[in-house]
Amino acid sequence: MKLQELKRYLDQKAAHYDHPDFIAGDPVCIPHRFTRLQDIEIAGLFAATLAWGNRTTIISKCKELMGMMDNAPYDYIRHHQPKERLQLLQFCHRTFNGIDLLYFVEFLQHYYTNVTSLEFAFSGHLSPEDETVEKGLIGFHRIFFAMEHPERTRKHVSTPEKNSACKRLNMYLRWMVRKDKNGVDFGLWHHISPSQLVCPVDVHVARVATRLGLISEDKSNWKTALELTARLRKMDPEDPAKYDFALFGLGVIEKYV
Repeated sequence: MKLQELKRYLDQKAAHYDHPDFIAGDPVCIPHRFTRLQDIEIAGLFAATLAWGNRTTIISKCKELMGMMDNAPYDYIRHHQPKERLQLLQFCHRTFNGIDLLYFVEFLQHYYTNVTSLEFAFSGHLSPEDETVEKGLIGFHRIFFAMEHPERTRKHVSTPEKNSACKRLNMYLRWMVRKDKNGVDFGLWHHISPSQLVCPVDVHVARVATRLGLISEDKSNWKTALELTARLRKMDPEDPAKYDFALFGLGVIEKYV
């Protein structure tokens, strides 16, 4: 398929899935329950972190977690007492357990005591000249684990330095940075450009992208994510991550093979 023909096809698919109807069945519905910036940031970070496996289960577990935080995550993070964290130890989703959750909460409490938005944990490591958010992801990983932490929790926050595709963090950045009239993504962060976003890559996206000739190898890693994004940037230099909707929809919903 020639580039222009492929662009028309993916533009059509992206427009189909980048629609308010998409929200209810996707983990992005969790941050959409809130209106305050910090609530959206925190709910979004947890929803993205837990976003692997069955989407219905992911959404259910995220709602359970928000309930543990009295459905007011920012207030809970800022003002809860250490003894209130004990109830969080019972939380578990796949390999993410209460120990991991306690560290996430501890980090967020420390962070929001000093900074108003989680955006700066990423954007503080970027400049407008950076082609992608790679430095932002690396910087966030280093900040996140700067405090004493359980070693097991490191597997839940990825980094390009380990050649991880960083699928969940790239999805989170898409939610926070992209803004269009369709209302799925929030567009609340302004120090990162949509043009710098990297398309989230998992096994489904990698499979579809390989079939469409967008990447050379059906692998889910950072090298592949950059290769895919470079191809997508040729179709839309200002907003390459919008094609995440198309590739995800084709791979997960339409079972494109």
